[in-house]
Amino acid sequence: MKAFQIIFLVVLIIPFVEIYLLLQVGSLIGAFPTIFLVVFTAVLGSWLLKQQGFATLQRFQESLARGTLPAYEIIEGVLILLGGALLLTPGFITDMIGFVFLIPQLRGNIAKYVIENKLIQTIHPFQQAKAAEKDVLEGEFRKED
Repeated sequence: MKAFQIIFLVVLIIPFVEIYLLLQVGSLIGAFPTIFLVVFTAVLGSWLLKQQGFATLQRFQESLARGTLPAYEIIEGVLILLGGALLLTPGFITDMIGFVFLIPQLRGNIAKYVIENKLIQTIHPFQQAKAAEKDVLEGEFRKED
């Protein structure tokens, strides 16, 4: 299956699983405790999002000040944003995945895996300029009458 088809199936199946899980948990502990859990994870997620986002932004700026490419910080920033969005989405599965993205050690391991396995292609600006030079044909031009 192609990546788009897999993403489509996940986006289609996750809401049904989340609703089923919410109903099951609600029948076990009651409606109000279930609603409280969902709201509590959203509030906790927004607090973690703010805290981890500012910490990653600070490391990003420090990397730029040192003159190094902030690759880990860029990947972690995307993971933090995705984790925050998942935590604001009601449901227990999305909350678990969102918390994984907001826990610094786990997020760092995911970012390291992404970079080391080159799941995202990074091109340094100077490498991009060298790649563009390969297509240049040098020569002289003279107009004849």
